[in-house]
Amino acid sequence: MWILSLETSTDLGSCALWHDGQVVERICPAGRPHSETLLPLVRELLAEAGIGVAGLAGIAFGVGPGAFTGLRVACGAAQGLAVAADLPLLPVTSLETLAAASGAGRVLALLDARMGEVYAGRYRRTGDDEWRLDGEIRVAAPADVELPLDEGWLACGNAPAAYPALAARLEAAGLAVQPALPMAATVARLAALRAARGEGIDPALAAPLYVRDKVAKTVAERLSEGGRA
Repeated sequence: MWILSLETSTDLGSCALWHDGQVVERICPAGRPHSETLLPLVRELLAEAGIGVAGLAGIAFGVGPGAFTGLRVACGAAQGLAVAADLPLLPVTSLETLAAASGAGRVLALLDARMGEVYAGRYRRTGDDEWRLDGEIRVAAPADVELPLDEGWLACGNAPAAYPALAARLEAAGLAVQPALPMAATVARLAALRAARGEGIDPALAAPLYVRDKVAKTVAERLSEGGRA
């Protein structure tokens, strides 16, 4: 089984090709928009493997939360490829990806949401590459991020480095911090299990997970000020 994965929820974009437990990953060049570099890397991966899009079992993508533009790039590229080849899509959240890559059993995943906020989600490992979200994914100011009350949690992501006040809160609570960004290789690994269970979705149903409604507000704000959407 072959799974292609795309992850562009942060400045570090990537794509990966999973085949029966083996993963090959490519990183988008720095300093250039993911919209320019992602698909050429995908074509390179497929060509090296000697497989076409039609030979895939599904296409996974980082659904979010993350950078709004980046989420749209991965979702749009995944949809375009999947529709053309009649393939299912496998959305994977950026925070679960962080948790799965951490190697820990209980993870507080923290991603910089920009605008002085943090995306946060608590995950517990329930099996090999199987994770359960405790509660829901939230966006909050660094001072308002809910920290676990029990011991044994690892904080993982790029938000602690972006917000010293959050890093200080984590240190005071006794949580170790692991800097990380979501990567396509981990997305592919998580998606492969879901593909094997037939959990893919129709490409028409795919949409980025924004968590907050700032995208809609931005459009409304522009219109109210006499600008264009």
